[in-house]
Amino acid sequence: MTAEPPDVKTVTALVADAAAAPSLHNAQPWTFRYLQDIGVLRLYADPERTMPRADPDNRGLHIGCGAALLNLRVAAAAAGLAPLVRLLPDSAYPDFLAEVHLCGTAPPDGMLARLGAAIRRRHSSRLPFRDEEIPGAMREGLSEAAGDEGAQLLFPGAWHAQSILELVRDAEGREALAPDVREETARWTHTELPHAAGLADGIPGEAFGPRQRGTSAPVRDFAVGRAMPGRGWAPFEKNPNIALLGTARDGPVDWLVAGQALERVLLRATTDGLVASVTSQPLEWPEIRWAVRDPLSSMGHVQMVIRLGYGPEGPASPRRPVADLLDIL
Repeated sequence: MTAEPPDVKTVTALVADAAAAPSLHNAQPWTFRYLQDIGVLRLYADPERTMPRADPDNRGLHIGCGAALLNLRVAAAAAGLAPLVRLLPDSAYPDFLAEVHLCGTAPPDGMLARLGAAIRRRHSSRLPFRDEEIPGAMREGLSEAAGDEGAQLLFPGAWHAQSILELVRDAEGREALAPDVREETARWTHTELPHAAGLADGIPGEAFGPRQRGTSAPVRDFAVGRAMPGRGWAPFEKNPNIALLGTARDGPVDWLVAGQALERVLLRATTDGLVASVTSQPLEWPEIRWAVRDPLSSMGHVQMVIRLGYGPEGPASPRRPVADLLDIL
């Protein structure tokens, strides 16, 4: 607990952990600015990393930046800090997403601090999982993690889970008929095996996972329509554990809330020995996004579809150097 502004070395480490967050196509659409005299770290959206076709409203961008903000809060708590966060602090600057005051004197959040070790272990796994249910107590813990951030996590029943898989396939079919979407996806996904040296963003071929034999799991195939020598096929779990993350409303602040909740769920899952992958594919089409929602639930807007389970950890995706993300003033 300190009222003194953290030094640049500490803040650099916090930003490195923040940048380990997931984002749409691993675009890493964030930048940071540290006002060292007053101990304030600002989070901005990077307008050069938007996806006009897949994410025209920047919903996915906000979710990714929210995930980075949660990582920042976790890393700060693990370092003994108690940051104070304001979302969207200046409506005149929509790319100014959050302001984090690092000089708080309250005790650090112990629950967040315990998630710190999971930041670097968390990777999206697009590999087959075991056909094994997640215990009820573990599901409750994941739902509590989302609730702690002001969001909702639901595990749909069998009929609804099957309908979600059908909506994923519907979205895949729509994408196959939309060359502009395919071109945008190809920009951020790399089919080379092994991936090209010096890659700092996007999804490398090693992280695609094998092609599915059948279509049983909501795993996006980033290589659709592109040759990828050396990539194999594999059967996936027949009854995937699917969770829906959602919010009551659907504006920029809600997307930031959803991103923080998503990452808190993923870090909690990693701590519990689970692996996960996420997909927004059926949510990128407004005409089918509404159908992903469980009509029997109180969830207003689904923000992410999460696949959870037991299986191999996915490979790490590349990350941009902190020097490219952080300005010191």
